[in-house]
Amino acid sequence: MVKVGIYGASGYTGQECLRLLLRHSGVEVVAITSRRYAGLSIAAVYPVFSGLTSLVFMDASPHEVADQADVIFLALPHSESMKVAPVFWESGKKVIDLSADFRLRDIGVYESWYGHHVSPQIVPQVVYGVPELYRDEIAKSRFVANPGCYPTSVILGAAPVLKHRLIEAASVIVDSKSGTSGAGREPQVGSLFCEVNEGFKAYKVGGQHRHTPEIEQELSRLAGQEMKISFTPHLLPLDRGILSTIYATLKQEMTGKEMTELYRTFYQEERFVRIYQPGSFPNVAFVKGSNYCDIGVTVDTRTNRLIIVSAIDNLVKGAAGQAIQNMNILCGFPEYTGLEMIALFP
Repeated sequence: MVKVGIYGASGYTGQECLRLLLRHSGVEVVAITSRRYAGLSIAAVYPVFSGLTSLVFMDASPHEVADQADVIFLALPHSESMKVAPVFWESGKKVIDLSADFRLRDIGVYESWYGHHVSPQIVPQVVYGVPELYRDEIAKSRFVANPGCYPTSVILGAAPVLKHRLIEAASVIVDSKSGTSGAGREPQVGSLFCEVNEGFKAYKVGGQHRHTPEIEQELSRLAGQEMKISFTPHLLPLDRGILSTIYATLKQEMTGKEMTELYRTFYQEERFVRIYQPGSFPNVAFVKGSNYCDIGVTVDTRTNRLIIVSAIDNLVKGAAGQAIQNMNILCGFPEYTGLEMIALFP
């Protein structure tokens, strides 16, 4: 039985990790940390766990958690993970970091978007954790940078056509919408009920969102050349879900049916990527609570433009579910273990 610790377990991502790990047959969660809720049971903070676990939040040092656990999930805010990660790394533990602290390979790029990086020595050892694309690298590593939610939807959506060099790299436009849980559990005016309910707005417009360099880094890697994209996120009055619509100019004429077949072939061995029939497109309602990424593609023949629609649950495939998928690879479990949930509908 693999012993697991969740460092920073009181936010939405941390509790989602626990929700999924409790049904995983190969692990035991032995430590969950929170400074704010230290001494309280997880059920007192999140009543959904009542009767399911007796775990109590600890205000524990990284060394204390490293002494108890084999695998550590870092579910901390950006800039906090890098402060504790060296302890787990030097202790020989397997680490899955759900923050942005180790996603960007260029420290200069990281610091221009997030601020000073205090653990740059670890960055070269880290693997970017999209299992469908980098499974072999993940299996050889013990430190995974779990991708961001918006990037996951975009990378999986665009990977097949970038790998096959079918689109003009400079033409990519990404229009994404997210539920409010993507903003985290800390109170913010912009995510209050009255601010979000019955509304729909763009934010961080004009290339300002911090996920932009992460998306560009990974799309550039897939394309084999530097890419810059136009990325505009929007806030939906929903708890969960991300829907990304990706537009790109094709280098050659193709039909929607041909493009669908290309996507099906590319992802034919992937349990958690579902390709829709030609003319059908994903809905965030059909992935809620699941680890699936649903993708639909078509071609606007008038403009020779490819349109890709990708949907995920931002807390599962966009965060905790993908993190557990990565843990399964690191630990030698079947990749789907603990993740075969059917989406909640309606």
